[in-house]
Parts: sequence; C-alpha cells; structure tokens
Amino acid sequence: MPLGSDFERALQAARSGDEWAWRRLYEDLAPTVLRYLRARGAIDPEDLTGDVFLLVVRRLHQFQGGESEFRAWVITIAHHRCIDAFRSRERRPADPLDTDILTSIAGATDVEHEALEDLTTRSLISSLNELSPDQRDILFLRILAGLSIAEVATATGKSPGAVKSLQARAVGALRRNLPKAITDGKAVS
Repeated sequence: MPLGSDFERALQAARSGDEWAWRRLYEDLAPTVLRYLRARGAIDPEDLTGDVFLLVVRRLHQFQGGESEFRAWVITIAHHRCIDAFRSRERRPADPLDTDILTSIAGATDVEHEALEDLTTRSLISSLNELSPDQRDILFLRILAGLSIAEVATATGKSPGAVKSLQARAVGALRRNLPKAITDGKAVS
C-alpha cells in the first residue's frame, strides 16, 4: 500500500538510519518485488528480494524523486538483479514458467473454483511461455509491478515506443493463444 503523505518523512528517516522507516519502506514494496521475481521465475525469489533491498540500502543516497519514482527505482533494481541472477547461472535452456508461480499469486476457495483456476493458470502459463522473454518482462513489469510505460522503459533500457510495441504484441499473442472461455472471463468467476 503506498505511503502517500508519509513517504517523504519515511524516506528522510531511512536515510538517517531509522529502523521504523526501513521497515515501512520494506513492508510497502517487498510483496511487489517478491511477486515480480516469482513471476520472472527466479530460482530463489526470497533471497533475491533480500538482495534487492540490500542494494536499496546501499544506494538510497543516490535516489532523487517522489514515491512513484521510488517504486520504479526499486523495481528497476529488482529487474536488473534478476537478470544478473539468470546470467550467473550455468548456461542451459530456459525453464518454462512453473505453475506454482501464478497459483501462488492468487488463491482459490473451493474445489470447482480451484479446478477452473488451475485450468486457467495452465493455459496462461502455456501462453506466456510462447511469448518472447522481452514480451514476458514487459507484461510482468506493467501488470505485476504496476509500472508505467516510462518506468518500464527506464527499467529495461528500452524506449517507451519499444515498450508499447512489445506490450501490444504480447497482449495480441495472449488473445490469440488463450482459449476463448478464458479471454471471455467464463473460466474464472
């Protein structure tokens, strides 16, 4: 949940080393960072989230801007840290998205709902695996991290036009690849 009017006070207090401020900033952003890293298929997203916040602590003195810029800055660090983690792994074919990734993001309440959601999740994962890595990144940053086109462009080092184009192609591919019942909203209540 955004800090709103408390953001500037929390930021200044964090720069001064106040524990309550760090806790507030972490509690506000860690779930988004963790969700993004899980969706990206990071091997150990919890550890990577910790690494991201260690970098935030080290680099906080470099940050300039308001709350939305701070959120984008932290997600940009997460994006780059995730890329670094992928690069550090031994070279091997990319693993497809695990069904646990999306099911951990949203829970179900009854057996019928769980079964329908599982089918939807499997279809979505299959369709996401058909996208290029750049298209998946753009969708994850836009949807899971809630970044704007400009913020995604900054995080990925792409132009805003390239981000829009990748997003449009990704959404178009998902529309074509997902079963009609899912895209019409009938498979999930």
